[in-house]
Amino acid sequence: EEQIYLLSNKDLSITYDDDKDTATASSALQSFYKKNRLMTISLILLLLLGLLLIIDYKEDVFVGTGPYKLRECQEGDDFWDAYEFYNGEDSLGSAGYNIYVGKNEAVDLGLVSSVIRNKSSPLIRMESSVNPLNTSAPRRSVRLEGKKRYDSGLFLLSLKHMPTGCGVWPAFWLTDEPVWPKHGEIDILEGINTQSTAKTALHTREMCSMYSHIPDYAKTGSWDWATGIPDRWTGVPDFETKKEADDCWASSAHQWYNQGCVAVSESNSSLGKSMNDNDGGVYALEWDPANGYIKSWVFRREGFPSNLKDAMATASDKKRIIPDPNTWGLPYAYFAIGPETGCSADHFHNMRIVFNLAFCGAVAGNRFAKDCPTLAKQYDQNGDSWQACNAYLRSNPKQLKEEAYWLIEGVYIYQRELELVKGKSNTTNSS
Repeated sequence: EEQIYLLSNKDLSITYDDDKDTATASSALQSFYKKNRLMTISLILLLLLGLLLIIDYKEDVFVGTGPYKLRECQEGDDFWDAYEFYNGEDSLGSAGYNIYVGKNEAVDLGLVSSVIRNKSSPLIRMESSVNPLNTSAPRRSVRLEGKKRYDSGLFLLSLKHMPTGCGVWPAFWLTDEPVWPKHGEIDILEGINTQSTAKTALHTREMCSMYSHIPDYAKTGSWDWATGIPDRWTGVPDFETKKEADDCWASSAHQWYNQGCVAVSESNSSLGKSMNDNDGGVYALEWDPANGYIKSWVFRREGFPSNLKDAMATASDKKRIIPDPNTWGLPYAYFAIGPETGCSADHFHNMRIVFNLAFCGAVAGNRFAKDCPTLAKQYDQNGDSWQACNAYLRSNPKQLKEEAYWLIEGVYIYQRELELVKGKSNTTNSS
């Protein structure tokens, strides 16, 4: 007869359905629990071993750590093919006293042109003008937006002249503006009024700080400073508190809104008129997430590293010299990104180049009285620096025609070639 075992926890016994025998089942029950406990422990150990294997899994991957390869050579008339012309008002955040015009209008107004010098590739000129229908309206100007997007690269801007002067606010920068600041912003060159010192600024979402991550020996420059921040309760400017602007978050406490982390060149003749008077120079930015940094340099015309000079000179040739930033000397700006830093590399992503020439606005306008006190007094608007700047622009001063223009030799963009790294852990961030 088939026997069916029924386990009763109440009397700790095993009962047979034929009622022939009843026995104490303590030893049987203990054996049952012991066997199941061993099985459970064995299963847990197997699961843990599997997790460890997954976590420590290593695979062969390609990472961008090889030598640089040219991606774009923007010279001469080919320069314009790399960009789209933005048409419309300046952004609300910048609020410049200017209207950007499309390509056809820019050509008609003479805002863009190619300049031939010494039978070399044409130089690119971009400038601004008054509105021909209303001379008191915001100036007509140009904003170019790159067609290609980048997640890394070496960006070189060689120029003969940059816009400068009171009320002038030019920039050469990287951004993904529709989702700003999610994918970051890198200002490679930004001129404000008559300032003469180059700066590189990063603007990001939260959790991107350079504090205690940058050794002094890694760069020649210093951090900008934040002071005079209005008290959040009283609104009174606090000039007793002063801190380095080393937090890239646009809304960082104890810094001006959107000040970002700002590296300052050690040279006070690295921007604006002082560069123009010396026949210009080169601004270089190396954005290298695979190696964990963003660096920037500025070189005056007489101080070019030979490797940099040769790389730009042969960029349009079949036999090119590869740029090697390791031979250029220390950068003035160094930002640490990636693992074991205060800023993950994914704060910078999907960005494109922007050239623009703005006027007055949130920065040059607010600083107009400080940087250009004589003009601010002459065009005073009840003590409002921004409005005084706008009033100065409406006078259409000849200085804007004489000094507020770009004259560009070329833009050169390189990216590192991919290299195979064997047995790289899948938990390592190699982006």
